[in-house]
Amino acid sequence: MQHTVLYIDDDAGLRKLVERGLTREGVRVVCAASGEDGIKALTTEEFDAIALDQYMPGLDGLATLERIRVTQSHPPVIFVTGAQDSRIAVAALKAGAFDYVIKDVQGEFIPLLLAAIQAAIHAMHMRRDKEAAEKEVREARDRFEALATERQMLMREVNHRVGNSLQLIASLLTLQSNAATSVDVKNALGDATGRVHAVAQLHRRLYTSDDVQQVAIDQYLSALLEDLRRSADSDRAAQVTLDADPVDTHTDGAVAVGVIVNELVMNAIKYAYPESAGPIRVTLKTTGEDSAIVSVDDDGIGFDEADDPVSTGLGQRIVKAMASKISGNIVHEQKKPGTRVSVSFALKRKPPHPPASDASQAAAS
Repeated sequence: MQHTVLYIDDDAGLRKLVERGLTREGVRVVCAASGEDGIKALTTEEFDAIALDQYMPGLDGLATLERIRVTQSHPPVIFVTGAQDSRIAVAALKAGAFDYVIKDVQGEFIPLLLAAIQAAIHAMHMRRDKEAAEKEVREARDRFEALATERQMLMREVNHRVGNSLQLIASLLTLQSNAATSVDVKNALGDATGRVHAVAQLHRRLYTSDDVQQVAIDQYLSALLEDLRRSADSDRAAQVTLDADPVDTHTDGAVAVGVIVNELVMNAIKYAYPESAGPIRVTLKTTGEDSAIVSVDDDGIGFDEADDPVSTGLGQRIVKAMASKISGNIVHEQKKPGTRVSVSFALKRKPPHPPASDASQAAAS
């Protein structure tokens, strides 16, 4: 590609010499006899580089350079100066010139001028490519941040609507429970309402949280137990306490932990103290960087190993199903007195198993 250079010099002989020498090298040269003429030429045509003399009538080289530098996307400037003007050359470099070449009347400086022009054009292209790449990166980052913000807003809106829908379902279950005449039906509907409340509480927390992918389980359990105290038998539920470390996990894991705690606490409220209320303790402790344990214990009547509730009953089947979702391990302990059920679980999702290769599938078959 042919480059176009603006050469500004009041010496007509040098202008012709430079124009002839650079043209032979495939460079198109536009000449101007003064700084004012050079500035005018910049407004009518685009140049790849400018070669500029210092001593000219009207605007001198430094003043012309200052005018050039205030124009938008100006080309690089090469100062062309006499041997005795080294201080001017240094001043020009400080003022923003890309390079300088010491000229002579015979034109022997023209190859040096050509090399300086080529280096300046290459550097300018590199700089503009870098600026364009940085601009693309900024724009891509801005688009990503905008999409992430939009996604957060959509997720909060989804959680808000899901929470409202679950609250409506819980209200309908409560109405149906109140209308039921069978004690067993009332109890079953009450249990179902508690399970719905456990999930709805999580969605309410996600709606009001800045992070819709992580949940502080300790705060979630605190709100969940407060809901339970309001909805369950007031005397018995008032005995439920929570001792929790700050623990964060993904939303699916938090749902599972919430449902587990709801089931175990409701079971303790119903069966641990047949004659009166008693303490029910919920604890949440970290057991490592990526693991924790949640437990519910009481000082009640204990359990019969022949009728272990961990493996029987709908509530315990739910506990086992939720524990499997978080790679949990259930431990049921008989105390003297009382019962403790603990579930140790992973705080991070396990990566999905990779699909089997064709060879392994063939071997299996």
